[in-house]
Amino acid sequence: MAQWERLRQLPAVYTQQLHELYDRDALPMDVRHYLSAWIEKQDWQRAARDHNWAVVLFQVLLEHLDIQHSRFVQEESFLMQHNIRRYKQNFQRYLDEPWVLANTILWFLQKEKEILDKADLPEQVQFLCIEQESMETSSQHDLERKMAGLRNDMQCMEHTMLCLEEQQDEFDFKYQTYKMEAVVDEAVKQERIKSFQILINKLNECRKSTLCDLNKLLARSEDLIFILLTKELTEWQRRQQKACIGAPDSVCLNQLESWFTCVAGCLFQLREFLNKLDELEGKLSYDGDPVKAQKPALRRRNDKLLKDLLKSSVVVETQPSMPQGKGPLVLRTNVQFSVKTRLLVKFPELNHSMKVNVSMDREAPQIKGYRRFNVLGTKTKALNMAESQSGGMVADFRHLTLKEQKSGGGGKGVSDISLSVTEELHIIYFDTVFEYKGFSVELQASSLPVVIISNSSQQQSAWATVLWFNMLSQNTKDVMYFANTPAAPWPQFGEMLSLQFLSATKRGLNDAQLEMIAHRLFGKQVNYDNCKVAWPKFSKENTPDTFWVWFDGILVMVKTYLEDLWRDGLIMGFVSKGKEKSLLKKKQRGTFLLRFSESVIGGITFSWVETTMTGEPDVKTVQPFTKTDLSQIPFHEIIRNFQIFEADNVPESPLLYLYPDTARDEAFAKYYSEMSGDNSPYIKYIKTKLVFVSKENALEARSPMHSDMAQGEGLEPMKGLFGEAVEASGDHHPLNSPLAYHPDPMLSGSVPPQEEDLLLYLNNPNLFGDPDILQDEPDFPLQELHCLPIQSIFQ
Repeated sequence: MAQWERLRQLPAVYTQQLHELYDRDALPMDVRHYLSAWIEKQDWQRAARDHNWAVVLFQVLLEHLDIQHSRFVQEESFLMQHNIRRYKQNFQRYLDEPWVLANTILWFLQKEKEILDKADLPEQVQFLCIEQESMETSSQHDLERKMAGLRNDMQCMEHTMLCLEEQQDEFDFKYQTYKMEAVVDEAVKQERIKSFQILINKLNECRKSTLCDLNKLLARSEDLIFILLTKELTEWQRRQQKACIGAPDSVCLNQLESWFTCVAGCLFQLREFLNKLDELEGKLSYDGDPVKAQKPALRRRNDKLLKDLLKSSVVVETQPSMPQGKGPLVLRTNVQFSVKTRLLVKFPELNHSMKVNVSMDREAPQIKGYRRFNVLGTKTKALNMAESQSGGMVADFRHLTLKEQKSGGGGKGVSDISLSVTEELHIIYFDTVFEYKGFSVELQASSLPVVIISNSSQQQSAWATVLWFNMLSQNTKDVMYFANTPAAPWPQFGEMLSLQFLSATKRGLNDAQLEMIAHRLFGKQVNYDNCKVAWPKFSKENTPDTFWVWFDGILVMVKTYLEDLWRDGLIMGFVSKGKEKSLLKKKQRGTFLLRFSESVIGGITFSWVETTMTGEPDVKTVQPFTKTDLSQIPFHEIIRNFQIFEADNVPESPLLYLYPDTARDEAFAKYYSEMSGDNSPYIKYIKTKLVFVSKENALEARSPMHSDMAQGEGLEPMKGLFGEAVEASGDHHPLNSPLAYHPDPMLSGSVPPQEEDLLLYLNNPNLFGDPDILQDEPDFPLQELHCLPIQSIFQ
């Protein structure tokens, strides 16, 4: 599909950008629309540098406008006749400089493509870009205008240099002719000398004016370089840091590459202008020659700006990562990792000519025990355009590994700061040499700090280190960051937690969920914005009860088993037991919600509201389900098949309405297996139907509850595979649930041997020592667990 047609079909937010783009007189939207097919087929890039080709396209453009005008005459479209005639008159100003118009049209086409590129980004990135658009549009448009102004001024400077050369050639020709004529008449001679003085004065003024224009171009370039290095590149680096820990920020480098290339190209063109002045000065110089006086300073200034720009032009486009890692920036010894560098100054002439070398820890701190590593594999690659989808100049290292060096001096160092393995930060360096048109400079890029582990059991702690550093630190070379780790303000900390869910499941945490986490960390506060989380509380190696272990356990469980339910907003998740009770007690009988366990790592449970004999609401909770359960039966099937025996031994599901008031089957129906009842694959697998029995005479008085429950939080008794328990009826009366197991005579002997362990577990979970089967409330175990035959349930 043609580019213009694609643009017209974009959503409103992008068509608005298109309208803003064409709020300029340089290229009217009417002309772009009616001549779209012809415009998109022309080589405007060639026309921008080839004067003859620019003339040809300019003439054809005017002819097409004449054709459009004739068409509107026939259609009697008076307004469009007027507009087309006016557009043609405006284009006449490019008669002497048609390449300027070609460059303008090329710029518009490039900006259109950028709008299309934005529209093609993944959903999450689109959303973020749309949100940021209102803030970024003004500054980016301003920068684009400055870039376009610099390009236009360079073209004018090129014309100025040609005029200067022609003026000097005219003087030189006339003066050499005069010397060969050997004029005798003194009056004529004086007259000729006077005319030559006028010419040399004009030439001197022209040289001064040219030098002044060169100074202005350098000042404009310096302004743009300052914006690129201190704002645009810095912001991109910060976006990349956040993207490494899950943010959907755009880290596309195409726009930066375009800007870097534009400014670098202009600076190299300025070097050529200065070389031209060298040539002109060599042919003609005189006392007070401004070129001789000012050119050296201009050259030094130009070269310094070029070095400043180029030294920041090599970046790590894709940070080091392992194929099966938890995230980027966590590397394991002897396991391959990949990393990609990119040169933002895209000169096709440099394709395959610049070699990039990888090294490690060249500025490693001298502290006791700090490890050092060698990089193995293909450590040298050429920057090329073949390995980049966008056509950028990249060196893609795909098969690197790390090997720890032997510590020759027993690991002694100047300092004796204690850092754990997962708190050590290391930097990978990339070196190359830029050589182009006689200009040479050494360039270096460095990765974000990486954490190097030797065992997969260290991955969780290592990822916590990566999260903490990239959440808080903007000094990307501070490898001693964890020698004195700052605390994390709650707003940044909460955002980081939400990003973990967003990147893993495409759904982040809402304000209520974040408030529950804040309450868990800081207790009840009116406002959490001034609260801070200390690094040891978040994650510290060899400490099993850290916040991160609990949170990451939930995240892994949701990603592995519950992603669809979470993404559809069916899991309330982060809600305390006290909050859960206050929510459910206000709802009708059978209302339930799903939340993550606060004491079982990677556990999820559900609670529902019942009505007591006196009509009071009573909240019941099951023991959390862990990966052991969820790996065998999907959670939605557990909810679907969950039943208890009420009066007259009639099985009934207590789960009727998902909080706040959505019918259970309406909420979960799309996840259900097509087979149900006796045909359910899960029922057939275990050969029995698991149900709960709740009888009034089973209630007994017990000792006071756990301290958490004394505050109104719920009880989570032991469960079997389907969660075969209910919470106590009342705050101080836990429920014993005597169940009766009656093997189905029709199924006698039909249980395969490999299922015997499962049935044994179902009848007595305490026989198994699985560490994943943890109890929230060990003081109140089930007394017995029994299963009823399938037939007896449905009779």
